[in-house]
Amino acid sequence: MKLLKYIKIAGKMLLANKLQSSLTIFGLIIGNASVIAMVGVGQGAQRLAETELESFGPNMLYIIPDNRNVKRAFSGQPKTLVLSDAHAIATQVPSVSAVAPQIRRKELITYSNKNINASIVGTNPDFKIVRNFEVGEGSFITENHMKKGAEVVVLGPQLAFRLFGEKNPLGQQVRIRGLSFEVVGIMEPKGSLMESNQDEAAFIPITTMANRIVGETSPFGTEVSVIAFSAKDKKSVRAAEFQVSNLLRLRHKITDTDDFVIHSQKKFLETSGLITTGLTITLVAIAGISLMVAGIGIMNIMLMSVKARTSEIGLRKAVGACQQDILIQFLIEAIILSVTGGLIGTLIGASGVIVISLTTPLNTGVSGIAVALALGVSGGIGLFFGVVPAKEAAKLDPIVALRSS
Repeated sequence: MKLLKYIKIAGKMLLANKLQSSLTIFGLIIGNASVIAMVGVGQGAQRLAETELESFGPNMLYIIPDNRNVKRAFSGQPKTLVLSDAHAIATQVPSVSAVAPQIRRKELITYSNKNINASIVGTNPDFKIVRNFEVGEGSFITENHMKKGAEVVVLGPQLAFRLFGEKNPLGQQVRIRGLSFEVVGIMEPKGSLMESNQDEAAFIPITTMANRIVGETSPFGTEVSVIAFSAKDKKSVRAAEFQVSNLLRLRHKITDTDDFVIHSQKKFLETSGLITTGLTITLVAIAGISLMVAGIGIMNIMLMSVKARTSEIGLRKAVGACQQDILIQFLIEAIILSVTGGLIGTLIGASGVIVISLTTPLNTGVSGIAVALALGVSGGIGLFFGVVPAKEAAKLDPIVALRSS
């Protein structure tokens, strides 16, 4: 009951000084809203990065050539990745479920009077599985196309639109390197990866690419730009990376530095997580500064309140209030300011997070931890910065206080 009495008195005092109370609460509102919004944005950015990376292929890894400082047991081994490496991975590595070698070239693709310099990707049917691509219309490259070295092409949606406009591309003929290719499929939109717009690419059978466009670029076969492959599941990713590395070292007779590099989504996700976490911590730290400033504001206003209310304090002490009563009242006033500012700031911050989620690609959400942290910090600030003014008020001599009034 005594606590309720303290709260009522504190509330009346704060309402009597509306301007001072409002200014103090305003600083806390900004700080709390900033913390919640910044944590929500940081988590949204991390989710977006994870979603984008995962959309490019479940459990995907890829190998690129790396010829720096390589020493081999003897000469006569492949100097870069070749098609036979991809075949060996597909047939000899048990933890790999699909392999998609790729040969990439920038070539002029022509239809009617339109000429577009596009990325031509020679690959196989597993590409669609490894890279998590979907066909919008028609079909993708098939094993039959591979066996025949067929002159067929699957277009990215943006490239198809640039070439054909509103016209249906399926069954039409385009020319690449003087060869006529039939359009057999249009891909679903995919977006960009590493500054490469996948929707502007054209996909042809890797056998056609090797035999009709590129040819054997090494005495050991046709070099490939990259070999992408999928592990059977998430638990097999490390095993797949280890087994593929050992296989390629044996095939290339490597005794020192590898002539290839294997990248995995996990590494990108870890890097992305570190970046977004660092960014979130920085933003929260900036918001935390505003909370500290608000706390100092509470202390200043409470000290001013002590000076302005000396007669009231003296009168209360004269009629029997002890130091503890005065101390508790001023602490409660500071806590009320802090909690009120924290609650309003939480509502504003949560509303901002929801608005961001609805109006941007970020999949933001209100973090319970951030809310608890913001409210806890704001309440702690009220308690911490209210101690000094409360002690000052409690120490006032009632006779001196009544005389100073």
